[in-house]
Amino acid sequence: MTSANIFNSVTPSQLDVWIEQAIELSKQGTLPQYIPQLALAQPECLAIALSNISNINGSTTTRGAIEQVFPLMSVIKPLVLLFLLETVGAALVFNQVGMEASAKPFNDLPNLAVQKPPNPMVNSGAIALAGMLPGENSAVCYQNLCNWLNQVAGTKLFLDQAMLASVRSRPNQRNRLIADQLEQYGDLESASKALDTYNQVCCLAGTVQDVARLGLVLAGANAAIDRQNSQTVTAIMTTCGMYEASGSFAVQVGLPSKSGVSGVLLAVIPQQGAIACYSPPLDKIGNSIAGVFLVQQISQALQLSIFG
Repeated sequence: MTSANIFNSVTPSQLDVWIEQAIELSKQGTLPQYIPQLALAQPECLAIALSNISNINGSTTTRGAIEQVFPLMSVIKPLVLLFLLETVGAALVFNQVGMEASAKPFNDLPNLAVQKPPNPMVNSGAIALAGMLPGENSAVCYQNLCNWLNQVAGTKLFLDQAMLASVRSRPNQRNRLIADQLEQYGDLESASKALDTYNQVCCLAGTVQDVARLGLVLAGANAAIDRQNSQTVTAIMTTCGMYEASGSFAVQVGLPSKSGVSGVLLAVIPQQGAIACYSPPLDKIGNSIAGVFLVQQISQALQLSIFG
């Protein structure tokens, strides 16, 4: 299957049926309460974008509330990894974090006295990498990442100040402990700077089309990005991107993917395209119920699994 026709077999009527089913399934989910602003999301809101590499500057198949803006939350993690691989290199990055899957929750505190964070997709790894972003303070670190992403992906990401204020209104004590221990064991110069940088990059916001464009970069659409780096990121997304559900998701869907607690889900079809979904209700693990369903239906219908 070539990139030119990757989604052509999905008819508008079939996509509409799946969306109706996804909305119904999402009623089983819940909104996260630990970030007040996320708890205010409209649970019935749903948007999806299907983008081909061949159409990076052209049309994208979309449905739903495509103008809805939301924070990327953990979907930013693979992009932070890509940025650092491009700017400081794999040796330095993987000196700070591992690349092993974890069966533990995304906010688990590993024994940092004897091991580094298991991978960049869990909070400990992402906070460690946030501490590597260039800049004299957290605001500059965030801005450098945001500017780079908007340049390489053609997105219009921005910092959602209301969401950031909401995150700061209820400090995450587990993340604070992670950052403090990373500093204690010499993996961070400043726990406070790294944690505030992490909070800001997670509050980068955009639309479902912006997320799809980020996915195209990971899929290999931008020739300026080292292919080995994008392959590294998508490999880690495959094994770690859906938290404890990563294994079953790989079997059932077979696409490198990353979820975020705002209800966003990004799936990458290497060298072909990307699927981005937004639906706020989450399952018990923290993945969008509607997003998981839609990506699974599309992947299975079009036989997109990278495992053949």
